[in-house]
Amino acid sequence: MSHKGKLAKPAPAHEWTRVDDYVSALARKRTFRRARRPRERSQPEAPRFMLSTLPFVALLVLLAVLSVAIMVLAFPGNQPPLRPRPVTAHEQGVAQRGWFQEAQKEMHR
Repeated sequence: MSHKGKLAKPAPAHEWTRVDDYVSALARKRTFRRARRPRERSQPEAPRFMLSTLPFVALLVLLAVLSVAIMVLAFPGNQPPLRPRPVTAHEQGVAQRGWFQEAQKEMHR
């Protein structure tokens, strides 16, 4: 018994065996979905204080406090006074006779 007689033949205008039919259907679906979805904004409606301005101000204040602390610590008035070095007496050195001539001989060897 043959089942070919019970099957209806597909309409020639709506054949889904070609690639063009698949691609055009997918494109129509995609454009319909894109047209229906809400538009995305690239920027927030108002700047958020906690995310943009507050960290910047906190960093600025921290750097200012650090700068003032360094300036106060580096001020010369807060440093201990320098101790004067003891002056050593100048001693006259004594060398043996002929030491300069011996040194010249050694240099020219």
